[in-house]
Amino acid sequence: MRPFLLGITGGIGSGKSSVSRLLASYCQAPLIDIDQCCRHLLARNQPGWFALKAGWGDTFFLPDGEVDRVGLRERIFKDDDVRRQVDTLLHPLALEAMRLEVSRWRGPLLLVEIPLLYEAGWQKEVDAVLVVYARRGAQCCRVMRRDGVSRRKATLAIAAQMDLGAKARQADFVIDNSGAWTATRDHVIALGKSLPQGFRIDFVKKVLDSRTLNK
Repeated sequence: MRPFLLGITGGIGSGKSSVSRLLASYCQAPLIDIDQCCRHLLARNQPGWFALKAGWGDTFFLPDGEVDRVGLRERIFKDDDVRRQVDTLLHPLALEAMRLEVSRWRGPLLLVEIPLLYEAGWQKEVDAVLVVYARRGAQCCRVMRRDGVSRRKATLAIAAQMDLGAKARQADFVIDNSGAWTATRDHVIALGKSLPQGFRIDFVKKVLDSRTLNK
């Protein structure tokens, strides 16, 4: 039997990676990072590299043949049509990679960090969804500080993704990471306590139905 899959998503600058790592550590559960899978797919001579080359020629490539990741990212944030076309090329490959990773794991619980879970329509790939939420102002400040970009670029990056409030309203669990990390950590640990090592799917369904955590 495959593990119960908890998909973790959020928005840029919401802190989903920090929450994912803490929850995985607390639950002693494996964590699959889809962003990392996608980075590998875009490495030279990998499936995403070939797909991008076939679809766009040399548009998003550096002179040495590597993908211009910075240029690609900026173009995606600025141009909705480009983003949709690139997503159409890469999402099927990323989904295949995720399914392969999932098939390698045994145990009661597996966490999967999927930044574009709702945008890609992958809700049915997981058994429950945790959204890491943050107010837009907090997101913007974090992106500016982390990436060293202007407020305009940070705002464009946030706007390129689905509204975070809309994601939270669809989720089974929500962690609000708008404020201090100490408060967020307490909520993550509370969630972790509801996902014990003696993990049972019927127990989790009961938790999901009650919607008592951060709802």
